[in-house]
Amino acid sequence: MFGFSKKSMKLGRVKKVHLSDSISTPGARSPIRPPKRAHNSSVHCDDQLDCECQKSAHPAADIASSTSGNSNNWMVLSIAGDKPAPRFNHAATVIGNKMVVVGGESGSGLLDDVQVLKFDQFTWTTIPSKLYLSPSSLPLKIPACKGHCLVSWGEKVLLIGGKTDPPSERISVWAFDTERECWSVMEPRGDIPIARSGHTVVRSGSTLILFGGEDAKKRKLNDLHMFDLKSLLWVPFCSTGARPSARSNHVAALCDRKTLLIFGGASKSRTLNDLYSLDFESMVWSMINIRGFHPSPRAGCCGVLCGTKWYIAGHSETLIFDVLKVEWSVAFASPSSSITTKKGFSLVLVQHKEKDFLVAFGGSRKEPSNQVEVMELDKHESTMSRRSGKGPLGVSQRSADSVVRQNLASAAEHVSGRNSVSESSIMDSGCASGNASHRKQFHEEEHNRAVKMVKRSEAGNVSSPGNEQQMNQSNTPIQTYYNQLGKIISEDKSCVYALIKKNGVLEGQLAAALACREVAEKSFSAVVKSKQDVEKKLVDASREVELLKEKMAGLEMAHEEANSMSNIIHSDNLRLEHDVAFIKATFEDTQKELHSTRGVLAAEKARAFQLQVEVFHLKQRLQSLENRAPNPRKPCHV
Repeated sequence: MFGFSKKSMKLGRVKKVHLSDSISTPGARSPIRPPKRAHNSSVHCDDQLDCECQKSAHPAADIASSTSGNSNNWMVLSIAGDKPAPRFNHAATVIGNKMVVVGGESGSGLLDDVQVLKFDQFTWTTIPSKLYLSPSSLPLKIPACKGHCLVSWGEKVLLIGGKTDPPSERISVWAFDTERECWSVMEPRGDIPIARSGHTVVRSGSTLILFGGEDAKKRKLNDLHMFDLKSLLWVPFCSTGARPSARSNHVAALCDRKTLLIFGGASKSRTLNDLYSLDFESMVWSMINIRGFHPSPRAGCCGVLCGTKWYIAGHSETLIFDVLKVEWSVAFASPSSSITTKKGFSLVLVQHKEKDFLVAFGGSRKEPSNQVEVMELDKHESTMSRRSGKGPLGVSQRSADSVVRQNLASAAEHVSGRNSVSESSIMDSGCASGNASHRKQFHEEEHNRAVKMVKRSEAGNVSSPGNEQQMNQSNTPIQTYYNQLGKIISEDKSCVYALIKKNGVLEGQLAAALACREVAEKSFSAVVKSKQDVEKKLVDASREVELLKEKMAGLEMAHEEANSMSNIIHSDNLRLEHDVAFIKATFEDTQKELHSTRGVLAAEKARAFQLQVEVFHLKQRLQSLENRAPNPRKPCHV
């Protein structure tokens, strides 16, 4: 709708940071030390830095070779060289491998400087304050400000609003070119919002979206405005639904290119912990109902959206809001010495070498700070380890035939342990195919065993020629032999009967296992069917997403065409205004000439009237002379 650019979705797990890579100058290092209870960890941030970490209670320890991932908290980053003045209520943003910090409030007043932290060298650079020319050729200087917003746009940094010195009635937008290191002021048109501080601004493409804040009279605001960076036009949003109450010092994020999230802040009478969303397609506000944990009310926090996880730092813990699950969770409790427990700090997301980092700077509790803290976000969620060699029921799969044979043989040889062995045979046989053949084989083995026992008894009791001679010699009766043979046969029969009885028990257990197998197969088929349905729905959803992408592309093209038409109309209006001004000037000159001509004409009329009067008098005198009698003169004679 507004030319929103799709951001890459990155799921994150909080993980402690250690930035380490060697810089171009050999031997140079930048140390990182954890605040008090933090554990050591290390992560690579770029090709030219090795960082060291030290505990606050111990000397600095080099952990460049240690592994990371056992702790997750904020790490203090020690920067070499000069540091900027301590400050709070400033603003920061990231362009490339640089973090740009503008303005803020120190112990002595408001600031108007520009500080740049280079992540490839981990050094601060101060951009000198200069005078710049506005489009009207007037010398300008960026005003000292606090409570403003800083947004990156290409190679430029945009400064929007804030409490400035000197103050202004309407909100102003400044642009800082990071390549030329110069400021320029934008001259917006349209319905320009009133000046404010403690507001939020999010960017999508060439559109800025502003919400809330506090005006110069300490009145809380909940208005919503859009600023188009191409046409420099401010437009108020008209929305419906449950609009958030007026607030300032809240946090905002633009999710999924079409939803604005607003959390917390301070109203006129209390601190808030509610969460609202605005759908830009329907322009309807709605309050989000949270399941489970609810964070405490808070204001003056900072938030960064990374994929579907919204990280909000501030107060005594760092929060995570899962956009997909619509759930809050506490990542960890921040140490009391961390700047994220203070007010007025800044928070930015730094992406480098497929790793994401949160970087916090400044803030104030009893006095302003210029400390930098970092925390790494692990993109890959920890996955459940696979159970190697396990079957569908979670039992190790082995050959069913060998298991059955082994356990049945043990049952035949160890009568006392047959119960436990038979149970293990049933549990271990995850696949029950061939159970009928196993039962037949068991009967054959039992029969063969009984025959062998009888033969062994007969072989042990049948006398050899020597024994027969001895028996004859000892004169032992034949009845004794038959008695012993009958006793052995009866014992063997009792053993066979016991084995047959146990076989019946095993058959019942096998039948129960078959029933369980059928239930498991039905469950598995249901799961497979459900998976197929989900895959079909996923394919349909993918098609819908592609259609939506095409529609969004068409809307973006229409938006670009509308912008171009607006620019053309604006240029035509400027040309017409110039022509009208020229015509007005020509008309004024013509009027002046007309007035002068009228004056000359009036003077000539007066002179003509005077001449007429003189002619009239002359005519009267002439007439009087003509009417006078002539007096002829007498000639004089000499």
